[in-house]
Amino acid sequence: MLESVLITIATAATPLLIAAMGELVVERSGVLNLGVEGMMVMGAVTGFGVAITTGSPCSACSRPFWSAQPSPSSLGS
Repeated sequence: MLESVLITIATAATPLLIAAMGELVVERSGVLNLGVEGMMVMGAVTGFGVAITTGSPCSACSRPFWSAQPSPSSLGS
C-alpha cells in the first residue's frame, strides 16, 4: 500500500520537478516566466493533436519541442 502511494507521488511530481528546475535556470538568466505549467499543458495538447492527426507516436513526441522554440523575431538583436 505505502509503496504504491510513493510510486504515485513520484510519478505525479516528476514533470513538475523538471519544470521547476528549468524555471530556476531561466530565472538565473534574468527572465521571469510564470507560464511554465501552461506551456506544459500546451505541449501535451499539441503532442496529442499531432498523434491523432498523423498516427505517429514519434511525431507526437517531437512536435511539442518544435512548437516551444522561440521565433527569431522574439529574441531581438
